[in-house]
Amino acid sequence: MREIVRFTKPEAVPDAREVLSAQGLPEGDALAPRLHRLLDEAMSTAAALVEPRAVCEELSAERFGSVLAPLDVPPEDLVVGGVYPRAQALALFVATLGEPLPARIRQLFDEDALAQAWMLDAVASAGADLLAERLGERYRQTLVARGMDGVRVLPYSPGYCGWPTRGQRPLFDALRPEEIGVTLNDSCLMSPIKTVSGVLVAGPAEAHKFRPEFPFCDDCQTRECGRRMASILRKA
Repeated sequence: MREIVRFTKPEAVPDAREVLSAQGLPEGDALAPRLHRLLDEAMSTAAALVEPRAVCEELSAERFGSVLAPLDVPPEDLVVGGVYPRAQALALFVATLGEPLPARIRQLFDEDALAQAWMLDAVASAGADLLAERLGERYRQTLVARGMDGVRVLPYSPGYCGWPTRGQRPLFDALRPEEIGVTLNDSCLMSPIKTVSGVLVAGPAEAHKFRPEFPFCDDCQTRECGRRMASILRKA
């Protein structure tokens, strides 16, 4: 089933701790007063300008395999390629914060207000990731209502864990997110820029486990997969 999701503005504003953590900045009193002011201003601006929405559509494992097929990459070379066959349910998604917030970020950079632009960009990036998490939780609740007790949902996105950015093209062909104002350029970059896409993989906690021993893991700077797996296992 295909669904357009309209989020409220507060649902797209991340927790300040997430913004600071992503930048390696301290919390509370350890944060410099100027950074406190920049963060507060960025959070307020984001709350006013976000226009969060998403499109989500459930699909079979076979159909998702056809989304990966044009990449000519063996599924075992992708994290998502190893995870999705263990899923109980799958759904493609695209979620965006809308255009006004990225436009304000560009304006600040053009005005050389670099500190303000940098902080607002960080808030927007965390907000886009938050939408993917909220979609995952929303999908989980839908599946639980169908009787899939114990199901765990994580989003997997092109550009991460071996899934190349060009994977956006077949994903967009399948989902058609132009309906929510999201387009793809020739470089497979999305517009508006604070947009996330991918697949929601639903299954038992163990379905999301993998060893980070892929060739691309050596170049990973965040090791975010470990935190994601740990969060799922804690809920199991």
